[in-house]
Amino acid sequence: MDIRPDDLTGPEILDLLNEHLRNMYEWSPPESVHALDIAKLQRPEITFWTAWQDGLLMGCGALKELSPTEGEVKSMRTPDARRGQGAGRRMLEHIVAVARERGYAWLRLETGSQPGFAPARRLYASHGFETRGPFADYIEDPNSVFMQLRLR
Repeated sequence: MDIRPDDLTGPEILDLLNEHLRNMYEWSPPESVHALDIAKLQRPEITFWTAWQDGLLMGCGALKELSPTEGEVKSMRTPDARRGQGAGRRMLEHIVAVARERGYAWLRLETGSQPGFAPARRLYASHGFETRGPFADYIEDPNSVFMQLRLR
């Protein structure tokens, strides 16, 4: 699987991010949706990657710098048709490795509490992420689960 930086202009990634946003609004009330749109994903504090295999888009993920010592996992997504093939795991491993290279002490994330987010929560937990309270600009929300991984 080839993971590479992406400029968010290709039709495949635009379709995947639209699918991602649609699902977020299906599963969570609007005030609890923290998925970023294209413009926000293109901000300088965010690095965005896509994963490809045999010419097919397998998934995406991003790393947002919150401070010089902490980052946030954003926009982790695998197309519905390609779930269960390891793309999410590979993307998360890539993001964790980059966060370590940058010298972050903490990697944090927000995901949903609804059943549709259970596979994501299991993936994060399997990589050592633990639940915690809100961070950055997030507030306590029964529709959110906040997690973190200590990197050093």
